Amino acid sequence: MLPTQTAADTAISAPAGEPALPLELLELELSLDGFSGEEAGFADAVRMAADRVGGDFLFELPASGLADDCRRIAALRVPQGEDGALAVVFALLDTEGSAIRVENPDETTKDLKRFAEAFVDVLQRI
Repeated sequence: MLPTQTAADTAISAPAGEPALPLELLELELSLDGFSGEEAGFADAVRMAADRVGGDFLFELPASGLADDCRRIAALRVPQGEDGALAVVFALLDTEGSAIRVENPDETTKDLKRFAEAFVDVLQRI
């Protein structure tokens, strides 16, 4: 008799062209899903979402071309993986100011990631 494939055995994949978000980032993004504020409420919404997932809000600043379709960027540290180590991620406010997406650092934001890590290092030394 051949083994039967169950739903638990079936891999879930993201749509083509979209990387799958780790569970921790998905939880953070879901916390931000109800954002209906304006640019002024962006930092507060991201700060509260980071708290909900056991993370830290580091800072936020104008996007200045660092990411496509983005007005502002917030740097966060959130638990990732089974050991819960904190990793830098970014919350991005879209150009309309109506939605927030969460992304891992990539080639375009690698310098901002290094800055965020240096920022954390300075805060830990204080």
